[in-house]
Amino acid sequence: MLKGILAISGQPGLYKLVTEAKNKIIVESLVTQKRMPVHSTSKISTLEDIAIFTNSGDLPLKDILQKIHTEESGGPAISAKAADNELKKYFGKIVPDYDKTRVYVSDIKKVILWYNILQENGLLNFTEEETPASETKEKESE
Repeated sequence: MLKGILAISGQPGLYKLVTEAKNKIIVESLVTQKRMPVHSTSKISTLEDIAIFTNSGDLPLKDILQKIHTEESGGPAISAKAADNELKKYFGKIVPDYDKTRVYVSDIKKVILWYNILQENGLLNFTEEETPASETKEKESE
């Protein structure tokens, strides 16, 4: 689901990987649909590699997005521009044990903004769960 979706430090929104070239990649904005080169010196994170600190360990972004999706019945989440206390309260409902000392309001805003961008673009497909992997685990335990 999140494969090929990128967050680029210093750039707003999310990007889809289009192609790789020498010393750079070409990305397309999910918001404006404009393409641009991103040089290898830029800090680029794939959404599938991002996790949020909780009191019991790290929670992958995919799991948080799925919780928001379930909470909102597939609809958009609260606005990322809502008041800080509203964002904390909302995020606390989604991830009750998030680490309040290491997860800042700016992190919460990004997660909610990213969820809304992915939701608007129809990129939140949680039906493609890893059934082959879970079936493999079941077979191993038999």
